[in-house]
Amino acid sequence: QVAGGKVKKPGKRGRKPAKIDLKAKLERSRQSARECRARKKLRYQYLEELVSGRERAICALREELDMYKQWCAAMDQGKIPSEIKALLTGEEQGRAQQNAAKLAKSGKADANGSAP
Repeated sequence: QVAGGKVKKPGKRGRKPAKIDLKAKLERSRQSARECRARKKLRYQYLEELVSGRERAICALREELDMYKQWCAAMDQGKIPSEIKALLTGEEQGRAQQNAAKLAKSGKADANGSAP
């Protein structure tokens, strides 16, 4: 067959397979399998670390929830847990310090403003 001045040969199109050394091909296949196993191992290690981190976080949150349940049970009985008292007095002290800081700033502003 002639098309456009070129002779076409019947058969398969595309590149013809070059004669590849069978040993080299097997070695490439083995290397690829080794790399695949290494990637899989790393992926599983990453996932295991992720799971263990989440499990630790869950345990910490459960402990915190139990603590809050105990506090609520104590408050239902009319008792205020010492931890809550400490939190409240800490907040009051923090507020007092903030108010003192505000007063000190306003005092400095007044002193600076009154001096011409």
